[in-house]
Amino acid sequence: MTEVDVRRKILADNASAAESLRESFRASSTLVVNLISSPGSGKTTLLEATVRALKGRLRLGAIDGDIATERDADRLRRAGIPARQILTGGACHLDARQIASALESEGDRLAALDVLFIENVGNLICPTAYDLGEDFKVALLSVAEGDDKPFKYPGIFARAAITVVTKADLLPHVDFDIAAVCDQVASLNPSARFLVTSARTGEGMDTWIAHLEEALARKRAEAPVPAGARV
Repeated sequence: MTEVDVRRKILADNASAAESLRESFRASSTLVVNLISSPGSGKTTLLEATVRALKGRLRLGAIDGDIATERDADRLRRAGIPARQILTGGACHLDARQIASALESEGDRLAALDVLFIENVGNLICPTAYDLGEDFKVALLSVAEGDDKPFKYPGIFARAAITVVTKADLLPHVDFDIAAVCDQVASLNPSARFLVTSARTGEGMDTWIAHLEEALARKRAEAPVPAGARV
């Protein structure tokens, strides 16, 4: 079996596991959001701010992927939501079977959620190809990383339903052309939403929260009617 054949089999097996997850999430009307970015872009900080905005209104949970340490999951637990850390031991992405195993291990702690956030391993390349049963991918890009990233890493920005620029409070101190980034994203994915945020100042957070609430409402509206239920 060639290396190409092995990769195809890995992706096919992952797709099968992802579809099983998707069916489960569809049955529970759980919105699943897969966050992908470089290390240090502010995924966990964005999620902490999201928890502050939505805690008490929606049931939230998270699965965090990292090569080592449980620091991100610990931060989200302190924020007040259940979080499961997956340690990949060197692998640069999460796969669907890891997500299924994490959910099974956590039992009721990650069951019956309104929104499940998957905070992927910090990497703009490897996680892009792996379906995790999510409703959509979110690409994060901090202003400190530079404004050339969408064209340098087109795979994720072409697939992400939402591109979130983070750390906008640093804009006065860095060279970052928001209009240029918006144009790059639009050329790669014309239907993608684009927003600029700062978890520190709150800029753009209302729009981000509104996107999540709208997506959850759509998923609930599309939920299958249980057998025998009156319609």
